Amino acid sequence: MTPAVPESILHQQLTGMNPMQNKKRDFDQAALTWDEKPQRVRLAQDIFRSLAAAVDIRRGMKALDFGCGTGLLSLQVLKRTGTVTGADTSAGMLNVLESKARSAGLSGVTTILLKSEDGEGLGGSYDLITSSMTFHHVRDIPSLVKRLAGLLNQGGTLCVADLDPDNGNFHDDNTGVFHYGFPREEIMKHFADAGLNEVKSSDAAVVVKKNEAGESANFTVFLVTGKKQ
Repeated sequence: MTPAVPESILHQQLTGMNPMQNKKRDFDQAALTWDEKPQRVRLAQDIFRSLAAAVDIRRGMKALDFGCGTGLLSLQVLKRTGTVTGADTSAGMLNVLESKARSAGLSGVTTILLKSEDGEGLGGSYDLITSSMTFHHVRDIPSLVKRLAGLLNQGGTLCVADLDPDNGNFHDDNTGVFHYGFPREEIMKHFADAGLNEVKSSDAAVVVKKNEAGESANFTVFLVTGKKQ
């Protein structure tokens, strides 16, 4: 006989609620070793390949990478656009990005330290806004999508890569995770509600991870894009 699932756990599974969501992860500390995991580097490369296939990224575009972390995606965008702005709530992450840019002799990188994960106070105007594996750390997704869409120039594109529903199994520690992945249709609806057009989704990457028992599991990452007309 299958044991009954406790009501509290069932509610978490049905709603995506995470009991650790109100605790903040120390990304400043994590930044020091963030790039040492080849899996993270490979994921950013896979997401950029998917992004480049979906969007015509050109020289001279004004680009914003929201939740940029150490710039694993930002610096790839920079190679195409010539400039990129990285925005993040972690000063430690931004310090690593700036250090990497200096070491590589890359100009055209600017950073914005965000006060909160919802991008409050973020300004400017952009032709391309990207966000990779950040949305699941943000509480209010509809408001964030509207805020980012409002920063787009006419003809600009918003591109978001994140996890398909993962039942909370992707992260080893779910501290600071507000969503256990997203149905793609949900993110696409938020894009449409924010006034974006030509909203599309595609497969961006597959991450293979092992659990404590040594069993492998595949976690899929989507890319949703939408254009401001």
